[in-house]
Amino acid sequence: MSANDYNDGGWQPVTRLGRMVQEGEIEDMETALNSGLPLKEPELVDQLLPGLEDEVLDINMVQRMTDSGRRVKFRCVVAVGNRDGFIGYAEGRDDQVGSAIQKAIGIAKLNMIKVPRGSGSWEDRSDRPHSLTRRTTGKAGSVEVEVIPAPEGLGLAASDTVRAVLELAGIENAWTKSHGNTRTTVNLAKATFNALENASQSRQPRRNVGEEREVADQ
Repeated sequence: MSANDYNDGGWQPVTRLGRMVQEGEIEDMETALNSGLPLKEPELVDQLLPGLEDEVLDINMVQRMTDSGRRVKFRCVVAVGNRDGFIGYAEGRDDQVGSAIQKAIGIAKLNMIKVPRGSGSWEDRSDRPHSLTRRTTGKAGSVEVEVIPAPEGLGLAASDTVRAVLELAGIENAWTKSHGNTRTTVNLAKATFNALENASQSRQPRRNVGEEREVADQ
């Protein structure tokens, strides 16, 4: 889909990044994320990542007392991804389930990240990007999730919620460890996304002090 085709569908970008995408100055999602400009338009993501998939991970009813009485809203937890290195996560609340889901999907697109994929396991000989490049950990509330690179063919050793997030990100093989109140789906999903987010923010593993000294001595 070209920028002109998308514009014919009614999208009129209002941000600098949106205009750069529409005018063809930015043609892929990684360039958009590296531009330093904030993602504020879901339509921008739709254009750069056609075929984006979404999955509702949890729906919960939230009640709140106000001066006018009890108010009920629905909280939806959603992940969106292209199964090829890009994923977003968000929670949305609304009076109706459908509206809460759509709101969460829109926010998740604005939280899109690029996950560094590769073959980070010493047991692996594959050159295909099927796992993470390094071990990573994420946390949400009392829940902590660790994702460890695994060789091709292992699959995902993970719970259903963690598996769903990893699959949308394009991670096919990994070991995972979860700690805390893992029955809380929202925190488990958020911790998994946070682990991928931490991996994306530190693409190169840092050397420890001992390793730095060994390099200096060589």
